[in-house]
Amino acid sequence: MRAEFTPSRLWNLARAEGTAVLRAVRSGLAGQGRERDLAVQAVKAAGAAVLAWLVAGCWWGAPLALMAPWTAIALVQSTVYRSVRAGVQQFVLIAGGTLLAALAFALTGDTVGAMVLVLPVTMLLGNHSGFDDQGVYASTTALFVLVYGSFSAGDIGYRLLETLLGAVIGIAVNALVLPPVHLRHARDTLHRLPRDTARLLRDIAEEAAEEYGAAQAQEWHARAARLPRLLDDVRAARRWQQEGDRLNPVRRMRRQGPRIPSPEWDTSWERLTGHLATVAGVLADAAGEGAWLRPLPRPVLADLTRLMRAMAEVCECDCVTLGGDCPADPRDRDEVLSRAWQAHHRLATWNADHTTAPLGGLVNDLHHTLTHLTEARPPAPASPVPGTREAPAPVAVPAET
Repeated sequence: MRAEFTPSRLWNLARAEGTAVLRAVRSGLAGQGRERDLAVQAVKAAGAAVLAWLVAGCWWGAPLALMAPWTAIALVQSTVYRSVRAGVQQFVLIAGGTLLAALAFALTGDTVGAMVLVLPVTMLLGNHSGFDDQGVYASTTALFVLVYGSFSAGDIGYRLLETLLGAVIGIAVNALVLPPVHLRHARDTLHRLPRDTARLLRDIAEEAAEEYGAAQAQEWHARAARLPRLLDDVRAARRWQQEGDRLNPVRRMRRQGPRIPSPEWDTSWERLTGHLATVAGVLADAAGEGAWLRPLPRPVLADLTRLMRAMAEVCECDCVTLGGDCPADPRDRDEVLSRAWQAHHRLATWNADHTTAPLGGLVNDLHHTLTHLTEARPPAPASPVPGTREAPAPVAVPAET
């Protein structure tokens, strides 16, 4: 069914969009964040374009000075590496478009005929995978050359020099004026995973301590199933942070802070969230009147809530270590892990004595969850002070019962 764009609907859409824009502006003015980073890049791009125009149009007096700011504004990219890469791609495409347009006009002697001949070739050139999203510059440059009638060797040389000038200015502005490093984005994304996991574990602990229903358990399962998606954000943020360091002249001047965990940390969390989703699924299958599994006994639920609270505290400790804002009074990770393993041991002992159907698989998945949580210790924060105490040795993982 087609949506009707009535005046009231258009007004509501415009008002919602305006509200979102105002919210983004307030967020950018309030403090560091994605909105402020985007605003900085926008101002840098505008500044690079103005500077390129002043140099090419006002000082140099280039015949097609537009090429310099046009190139400069496109090269203030999200990382310095991307600026350099895009600069090389653009120069090759613009040079190719200029030369092909001049050759096509020499063969046809007519602007329209030259367009018919050269534009399919430049479009195919721009679609080459090595040019990413820069491919359109070959065709647009060919159009500029043909429309302005710049076919002589001197004109071609000017086009290339104007492009080179804009590229140098755009790359220099992006590299030297608040160069983007994406380190904060990587850290913000990293601590979201233990933070959201801690919130889920605490909710399960609080709600499972009383009579919980199928709807609550299904919500736990849905939230647990969404946790692995955060790992995709973590991997993407790590790639952005690594790319932000490439060719960045000020990457070593950044303020010290929490270290970025290695990819092995991702692997541990990937397995951890998988087993946690299975645990939440077992709890959902044992809840409600139409439960597939036998409800868990009250003593089991008591130890389970203790275990969930302890694991939540471990996740909160990791969140703080990674630079996040979780608990006001972070606990000692090893002490909390020890309590978690004790609660798991009581569950395993109860299961060995009573042998209930759902509890055996639950104990096994909780064992794996705790094992990967133990292995997923984040690196200790970097400290400029010599002689800083090293992180304690990891807690030994008990053998599976």
